[in-house]
Amino acid sequence: MKARVFVMLKNGVLDPQGEAVRHALGALGFDGVQGVRQGKVIELDLAEGTSEETVKEMCEKLLANTVIESYRIEL
Repeated sequence: MKARVFVMLKNGVLDPQGEAVRHALGALGFDGVQGVRQGKVIELDLAEGTSEETVKEMCEKLLANTVIESYRIEL
């Protein structure tokens, strides 16, 4: 079984990497980009029977810093 975890900074948290990407896109002539938020995708190969609750626990304990990041799980 596979799971994907999408991790993004919460709204209101500054994203300097996203801002750097936005600036670089502008320098390359892509002027229509007004904002960029950067995140990460974590793909997990799980043993059959691993529950979504277990994946949530993984996120809460290690994969996401829940103080400043939110996450979404796809099984």
